[in-house]
Amino acid sequence: MSALVRPTHGRVIGGVCAGLARRFGTSATTMRVIFLLSCLLPGPQFLLYIALWILLPSEDKAARTAW
Repeated sequence: MSALVRPTHGRVIGGVCAGLARRFGTSATTMRVIFLLSCLLPGPQFLLYIALWILLPSEDKAARTAW
C-alpha cells in the first residue's frame, strides 16, 4: 500500500477517489462508482469528500516535504 495522497495525474475533481484507490489497490473508476453509489445512502458523503480534499496533501507537496 502506498501513502494516502492526492495524485497529480489521473484525478478528476480533487483526486480524492484516485488517491483512495491507489492506497487500497483498486482502480480509480471502481472507487468513483463506490462513492457515487454511497451518495444514494443518507449521510455526509459530500462533506467527507470535501474534508479529504482539504486534508490530504497533494502528491507533489508530499514528495517535497519527505526530503
